[in-house]
Amino acid sequence: MYTYTRWQVIALLFLGFSAGLPFLLVFSTLNARLADVGVETATIGFFSWLGITYSIKVFWAPVVDRLKLPLLDRLLGKRRSWIILAQAGIATGLYLMAHVDATVAPEMMALCGLLVAFSSATQDVAIDAYRIEIAEERLQAALAATYIFGYRLALLVAGAGALYLAEYWSWQVSYEVMAALVGVGALTVLIVREPRVNHFAAAEDIAHKVEAEAAKRSHLNPRLARLAGWFYAAVAGPFLDFFRRYRELSIAILLMVAVYRISDIAMGVMANPFYLDFMGFSKTQVADVTKIFGFFMTILGSLVGGVMVVRYGVRKILLLGAVMTAATNLLFVLLAQYPPDIVTLAIVVSADNLSGGIANVALIAWLSSMTSASFTATQYALFSSLMTLPGKFIGGFSGIVVAGYGYAEFFLIAGVMGVPAILLALFMIRHGKRLDQLAPPKDTGSPDEAQATSGA
Repeated sequence: MYTYTRWQVIALLFLGFSAGLPFLLVFSTLNARLADVGVETATIGFFSWLGITYSIKVFWAPVVDRLKLPLLDRLLGKRRSWIILAQAGIATGLYLMAHVDATVAPEMMALCGLLVAFSSATQDVAIDAYRIEIAEERLQAALAATYIFGYRLALLVAGAGALYLAEYWSWQVSYEVMAALVGVGALTVLIVREPRVNHFAAAEDIAHKVEAEAAKRSHLNPRLARLAGWFYAAVAGPFLDFFRRYRELSIAILLMVAVYRISDIAMGVMANPFYLDFMGFSKTQVADVTKIFGFFMTILGSLVGGVMVVRYGVRKILLLGAVMTAATNLLFVLLAQYPPDIVTLAIVVSADNLSGGIANVALIAWLSSMTSASFTATQYALFSSLMTLPGKFIGGFSGIVVAGYGYAEFFLIAGVMGVPAILLALFMIRHGKRLDQLAPPKDTGSPDEAQATSGA
């Protein structure tokens, strides 16, 4: 239990809250708000493209990873300065969203939402790096556990909490309160320490080597040589490392990452409009069942998934998660065929959140096992971006599908979209020994560096 009293572990609880707070406010909670005020279903579907920002954060992850912010870096250090800057963007965007009428100015709402989503994705990159750098490897599991718990609490607040505030006050009050809660993370950043030791220095070594080679073998001036070294270590290095390591299996791995959550994400875009508009449930009923009850079912699924990964191995549970996700989406087809019933809704939501918890734990464990310690943040950003990008893009057309065919047909299509993930999970099981041989070593540091690790 002493492990969970360490300041680093406690800090990640609040940073996890800060990371999770904005997500639903530009995704399902925003969809519920748009549906509630009468925005057309097709337009709501296009708003889901705001989530693509989280899926392309890999493009600016190297900048966050290596660029020092003027003034803020001297005051807070590289990691905390990026986090606090991102939090300022989140709070500003949420406050502006509170005062925009989406029925009159949907474009302005989308722009404010884009500010929140971009800032939130940037915060994710910086917090991931901070988490890896702030403690030695033996503490990483505890850091991840408290981070996830804080993230889930934030989803509860931004989901059920925002709906309750909107029901009893207004959407303006709801988003103003959410903007104020960004202060939880900001205060945490001001209190905690900055990492002091670069635990994963391989990227710096690569940069210096490329810089030296560029200077020797060409007529580049020193500034261009340094730029070449920076570009390789920050941008090209993480990708070349991955492809060189996994070789012929790399494309199959990336396809698996890309399609694993398509079914789940695409279905989620229309979930709240389905509950509110089609089924006719109130916002408080939706909050009670899908947010509060669903929260505990997701936590249960995560715990069960964690135990099963240890017992049966990550690839088998990846397969189980893919099958369960597709199957539970088909339950929504049945739900759409019958009159609204809160008990039936609770059963379907329970199955959906339980399967989602199992699948996500397996996916995170699998992605972590393939991340090189030399390029932790950028490679993890690549994986996390890729695993949401296809689902977010396809989800943008979900409103058109619902408007043209209906909810039952949409959920059926979403379930069928889970089949490629099942087939690729079987492929990964078949090539398990080969994948284990190619997996990168994880312990690249020394006990003397326990104060603060660096990953980038």
